[in-house]
Amino acid sequence: MTSDPYAAFRAAVETGDVDAAVALFIPDAVFHSPVVHRPYVGREALRAILAAVTGVFEDFRYTGSYGGDEGHVLRFAARVGDRDLEGVDILRGVGGQLTELTVMVRPYSAATALRERMAALLAP
Repeated sequence: MTSDPYAAFRAAVETGDVDAAVALFIPDAVFHSPVVHRPYVGREALRAILAAVTGVFEDFRYTGSYGGDEGHVLRFAARVGDRDLEGVDILRGVGGQLTELTVMVRPYSAATALRERMAALLAP
């Protein structure tokens, strides 16, 4: 795979290429949502979530990048409706592939707006 999956993930998200972002993950990757208790497992779940969030976040932009031995953190800012939010994508990987994505957002009012919009998009 790629020598720097963290940079490749950032580039894919910044260009809106959900398929390229998902392809960086192992087949049974784990996604931890900022608003759902149980993790999602697998690329298809991750694809659905990333595709939905690209329609929910407005003015999305990465504002920082922090790397360490355990993974990489990408700080971002965006809007959900009239709510400004800040968040982080916490990425973990091994052998050039990503294994886990955890997203955290703040403030609570923006997280609530995110939950409502995502639930409407992901409902069966």
